[in-house]
Amino acid sequence: MTLLKNLVQQADEYLVQLPPFPQGGSDLITTLPAMLDQTLLKADVMPVEIEQLCQEALEYRYAAISIAPIFLPLATNLLAGSEVKIGSVVGFPLGANQTHIKVAEAQSAIEQGAVELDMVIPVGLMKGGQYQAVLDDILNVSETTHRGGAILKVIIETCMLKRREKILACLLAGAAGADFVITSTGFGTGGATIEDVDLMRRVVGPISAMGVKAAGGVRTLADVRAMRAAGANRIGTSHGQKIMQELMAEEV
Repeated sequence: MTLLKNLVQQADEYLVQLPPFPQGGSDLITTLPAMLDQTLLKADVMPVEIEQLCQEALEYRYAAISIAPIFLPLATNLLAGSEVKIGSVVGFPLGANQTHIKVAEAQSAIEQGAVELDMVIPVGLMKGGQYQAVLDDILNVSETTHRGGAILKVIIETCMLKRREKILACLLAGAAGADFVITSTGFGTGGATIEDVDLMRRVVGPISAMGVKAAGGVRTLADVRAMRAAGANRIGTSHGQKIMQELMAEEV
């Protein structure tokens, strides 16, 4: 409880005055593809679309793909030997699974080839003030993820949180050992905003300490640049091909 008390106190202090923006954070990413998590998480995704996604990821050299667990064996086979990282989701999109289910999801995904996991916090518990439960939820998934050699990115669903809740959610994720915080699932009432990304970067500190992934509504090259300037070092998007084509058109 002492840890939680300290985190709550820190959140209250940050609500009054956020830390300064970390110097040089967005400059550490030098190539656009290294920022992109190309996402395909719709309910009606077919295997042929996963095949197309993997070919696209190889062509454009995305940092990672993010897919539903059911498609992990297919993607693992198609991307074997490549540098494209395979990501999947835990407790997605509501975050309302019990913790032991999330842990089992994480373990299963890693066994099937995932090396990056995006988990959703229990948003309702966060809004209900049950912060210890949220911390424990992230901590259990974090321990399982890291034990399996993967990295954990925590979706806090910013569109549903008040400013203090966003700050505290980032602090809880950091205290639980998460590697990234993420703005959104893309299934909520809103996506990433410049204001939220800036807040999250200020709260978690420099990229060397923790990553920030902007996800939800990032559709253009201009969007990517704006999010990077605000502090994101990963972008979750289903529009990677369009973004890359915009970039290549600039370079002609």
